[in-house]
Amino acid sequence: MPVRTIATASQDVLDRVRAIPEGFVRTYGDLSPGAPRFTGTVLRTTTAEVPWWRVVRADGSLAKGARQRALLEAEGVPFAGARVDLRVARIPRDVEPA
Repeated sequence: MPVRTIATASQDVLDRVRAIPEGFVRTYGDLSPGAPRFTGTVLRTTTAEVPWWRVVRADGSLAKGARQRALLEAEGVPFAGARVDLRVARIPRDVEPA
C-alpha cells in the first residue's frame, strides 16, 4: 500500500480547490475530511494559483472577510447576511465536481 505524504495530501487539496466551479463553494472540511485545518494550512502556504475564495468555513462565514466576499459576489454566490448561503452554493462533500 502506498504511503501518503504531506506533499501528496497537499496536492490533493489544491486539486479539489481547483475543481470548485465558479459560483459555488466548499468548506474546509469538505476538502480535507477530518482535518479541515489542514486545508487552511495548505491554502495559507501555497504559492499555486487556486481559487482560494471558494473555500469557506462550515457555517458559511468567510476567513478573508470583505476581499473574499467581493470575489464570491462577483461570481454570483448567494449570501444570507454575512454568510454564504450554503443550502444553495455548497457542493456536497460526496459530489465530485465535473
